[in-house]
Amino acid sequence: MSFSSDEVNFLVYRYLQESGFQHSAYTFGIESHISQSNINGALVPPAALLSILQKGLQYTEAEISIGEDGTEQRLVESLSLIDAVMPDVVASRQNQQNQQKQQIVKTEMQDTNGEEAVTSNVTENMEVDGSIEIPPSKATVLRGHESEVFICAWNPTTDLLASGSGDSTARIWDMSDNSASPNQLVLRHCIQKGGTEVPSNKDVTSLDWNCDGSLLATGSYDGYARIWTTDGRLASTLGQHKGPIFALKWNKRGNYILSAGVDKTTIIWDAASGQCTQQFSFHSAPALDVDWQTNTSFASCSTDQCIHVCKLSVDKPIKSFQGHTNEVNAIKWDPQGNLLASCSDDMTLKIWSMKQDTCVHDLQAHSKEIYTIKWSPTGPGTPNPNMNLILAR
Repeated sequence: MSFSSDEVNFLVYRYLQESGFQHSAYTFGIESHISQSNINGALVPPAALLSILQKGLQYTEAEISIGEDGTEQRLVESLSLIDAVMPDVVASRQNQQNQQKQQIVKTEMQDTNGEEAVTSNVTENMEVDGSIEIPPSKATVLRGHESEVFICAWNPTTDLLASGSGDSTARIWDMSDNSASPNQLVLRHCIQKGGTEVPSNKDVTSLDWNCDGSLLATGSYDGYARIWTTDGRLASTLGQHKGPIFALKWNKRGNYILSAGVDKTTIIWDAASGQCTQQFSFHSAPALDVDWQTNTSFASCSTDQCIHVCKLSVDKPIKSFQGHTNEVNAIKWDPQGNLLASCSDDMTLKIWSMKQDTCVHDLQAHSKEIYTIKWSPTGPGTPNPNMNLILAR
């Protein structure tokens, strides 16, 4: 068995997508010419790269555990990826485990000689898993996608769940009957090619329901946004972006859709006509996320480390925030539209106010990049009107 460089590149590309590194995946895909590799992504199972690496580690474990005389000696209980490429580390671990094994034997011998049993702590303390496991009887597995699932969204008024996947489809799942296999509608994302419709073969990575749950908007790596009805009918195709769409949101009124793309622009679309109402070109690098502040104003963030607040019919940002030192991955207005939270590859979360240029809070607790944030539903008109604002990251 052997891998071609195209196959390795595709596995890395898929790993970046599955891990949430959407813009990194896009850049890697362009530089490695993924679109020209003729690899059918729908046939590549989720977590393929990790699966192959794990199987390689298991083989290496077995190889190390076989002695020179052909007998099995289970001295390596768990091999890490770093271990596999650092034989000196493995040898050191084997010596340590040998010593522990000798200590255990010595303790057992003392016990059998009639002496007082000795409890010897020769292994590291086990970590306590404080997670809560959901029993299978309480979980429903939704099967149907042929590739990794990037995003899910509940319908705000009915028991419908939408999902977007690397198999170039979105799906609407009917969860109202509580059956083991809920009914699903397959929303196939196609493009015109040679006068006929063919599957786009591009990932569906963003989707959002409108306020009354009657329409679903999806954004795809094929550069198109689409509007669908709850019965799976394609209502509109929105084609103005030049390249993948990274984020897409309805406003509260449901008359506009906002999108962000790799082409460094954000667009406000008229939902009724499917036409571009206004395109904003203020970022100097791909726009990664957008969020409505009001029905006509919004914020956008980018790999250029900047955040812009824009308003419909205004030809320049009404406010710009700078302070992050790396790509800004996501932004979110609080329920009242007063405070804007942002998270970044610089491992910080910042909170901004329209009343000042510098951030109100600079939260530095993470040791890795931050990709998603969520405000608690508080304030007037919410289930928790008197509760203080809480932000999860």
